[in-house]
Amino acid sequence: MARAKLHSPAKPSNVLDHALIVRFPGPKSFTGEDVVELHAHGGPAVVKSILSALGSLNGFRMADRGEFAHRAFLNGKLDLSEVEGLKDLVNAETEVQRQLAINQSSGALSSMYERWRTTIVSSMGHMEALIDFAEDEQFEDGVWDNTRNRITDLSASISTFLSDNRRGEILRQGIRTTLFGAPNAGKSSLLNHLAQRSVAIVSPIPGTTRDIVETTVDIAGYPVVVGDTAGIRPASDTQDAIELMGMHRARDRIENETDLRVCVMDLTRALEEQVPASAQAWITDQTLVVLNKADAVSLDVVEAVRSKVGKWTQHVAVVSLTSGQGVLELNQVLAQLLASVYGEAMDRTGAPVLTNARHRAHLEACQAALGRFLDNEHDVVLAAEELRLAATSIGRITGRVDTEAVLDVVFSDFCIGK
Repeated sequence: MARAKLHSPAKPSNVLDHALIVRFPGPKSFTGEDVVELHAHGGPAVVKSILSALGSLNGFRMADRGEFAHRAFLNGKLDLSEVEGLKDLVNAETEVQRQLAINQSSGALSSMYERWRTTIVSSMGHMEALIDFAEDEQFEDGVWDNTRNRITDLSASISTFLSDNRRGEILRQGIRTTLFGAPNAGKSSLLNHLAQRSVAIVSPIPGTTRDIVETTVDIAGYPVVVGDTAGIRPASDTQDAIELMGMHRARDRIENETDLRVCVMDLTRALEEQVPASAQAWITDQTLVVLNKADAVSLDVVEAVRSKVGKWTQHVAVVSLTSGQGVLELNQVLAQLLASVYGEAMDRTGAPVLTNARHRAHLEACQAALGRFLDNEHDVVLAAEELRLAATSIGRITGRVDTEAVLDVVFSDFCIGK
């Protein structure tokens, strides 16, 4: 490392900046190649002048998107799973996303996948030996039984890894959370509270929110994509076609496109008015119920409603979003609910977590091939082929087999300079 002046090639007397120059000789650099880094001051004019000067030199050009990570992959410094982890680390917005990304970019998933692939490849070798020594029945029985036992154990491990209710993928993309309830219950006020800024219009006029208003927030380190929906009321109560369309979209979001539900209720109105029988199925033991406008009713009313709602879910917060009463409790209850539903994925310190739908698809293909292997009790040649397909599926996750189409997608998502 050295401190030096950077001069313009076209006009050497023109000092562009005072910078630190760091040389990383290959193969111990990030890319595995010889690398030189210029640590300059970050002002836009400084950066622009340095890039312009470098671009004027023969053999210099701007890097393509993800080119440094691509070179690291081609030189064996990273596998494809680690590259995806690096991309997630760059894009991480919350503590949970950072933990998941650093785990993957550090090779935790890659090591596990490689252990599984090694087991399959070893079993393939045993199957090939069975084909070569088919006349030795004693040899055949021992190898066949041992191989089936190994694959049975491996299949069970993969099955357990896949049966995570997609928690890792949800955490990576953001927990889709839907606010629902009757008109004027306080859903938009709750959205603004969670976002700590004015996201949705708050009005005493029923039906103000028509379309879904969405924003991403960080709640206790969890990435949460919160959607405010149109107030749900009987269709006969309004003749507004746009409001009816908004209620239809709200129902579709609540039933089909949400990971977590938050029901907002108005304590000044009867519970039955706000939660008709058709909507009670939306409230489960993993639903947060927010009882709003607590400052407008007596404590007896609050306790009576809390008791009724407690039969549906234990996650209840009593607030006044206008005065701020109870908002700290609300934040705590929501954080506890998120931890109870998604915390399991983060509890196993250092343990790999499946966060990528591409990995899941290849693991499911691998699992299917292993299942066909175990179902085949007679044809050794077909059994060996199923193991080959299984090994290839896992190899596609880490890039150990031909994945040109996948590479184009993965590296094109990087920003310039990564």
